Amino acid sequence: MAVREKFEQELAQLNGKIVELANLASESISRSFTALENQDLDLALEIIEDDTKADMLEEEINEYAILLIAKQQPVAIDLRRIIAAIKIASDIERMADFGVNIAKSAIRIGQQPFIESLAHLRQMKDITLEMIHLSILAFEKDDVVMARNIAEMDDEVDRLYGESIKSLLRLSNENLQQVTQLSFIARYLERTADHATNVAESIYYLVRGRHFDLNE
Repeated sequence: MAVREKFEQELAQLNGKIVELANLASESISRSFTALENQDLDLALEIIEDDTKADMLEEEINEYAILLIAKQQPVAIDLRRIIAAIKIASDIERMADFGVNIAKSAIRIGQQPFIESLAHLRQMKDITLEMIHLSILAFEKDDVVMARNIAEMDDEVDRLYGESIKSLLRLSNENLQQVTQLSFIARYLERTADHATNVAESIYYLVRGRHFDLNE
């Protein structure tokens, strides 16, 4: 097998690990929100216990990327791809962490009746999951247009976050503990969207060779 062909196969394996990590993050967010809505404490505990999978996979990606750099001495575009993969893996792992944080908040709320509709949070969750999905598609396709769309979706998450916090603050006298946890969840979803936008920025760097702030 030619050296270049083998290297491209190794890059494809690296990409595959990134996709696998993104699937773990997406699953963590989705399942944690299900645990919240259904007040399923057993599911929430299971999500927390599963967190090591994402941590281990990120570490595996980093080690694999460093090995590729040391072994192959890649040219500029390939080096950018490897560096972008390391950065993207870090952002995705943080998304998985936020899923765990939502599960922890679900446990703290427990079986208390919800004092506020979860509609805004549910919208934030749906958009965030779509952002994760699109960010990985954009990564696989080197699609900067799709990356730009992700940033626009982040603006909608920010808007919903602001509305959620305003609504929750009006209820702070009713159940401060639950208001606090729901506010945390809104923040975790907003931060997840920010990390998806970071992935989009890494795609710009990969394709264009320069950094671009999509949050401007």
